[in-house]
Amino acid sequence: MADATPHRTYERSWEDIESMLTAAEAKQQDWKDWFEQCREAGDREGMKDAARNHKALEGVIKTLRWTLGEVGVASPLA
Repeated sequence: MADATPHRTYERSWEDIESMLTAAEAKQQDWKDWFEQCREAGDREGMKDAARNHKALEGVIKTLRWTLGEVGVASPLA
C-alpha cells in the first residue's frame, strides 16, 4: 500500500520561516551552553543529550537556510 501524499497548505510566510530560523539558532546556542555546563559538572549524560540536540538543530538550520534561498547553502540532503 502506497503512502498518500500529505496535504500541504503552503500557509507559511517568509517571515514565519525566518522567525523559525532565528528560534532554531537560539535553541542551538542554548544546547551548546548546556553542553558546556554539563562538561564543567562532569555530567556525561547531559553532554550526550546536548550534543545530540545541537547536532539535530544543525540540520534544521541548514534546511531553513536552504528554504530561504541563502547564498552558499547546499541542499540539506548533500
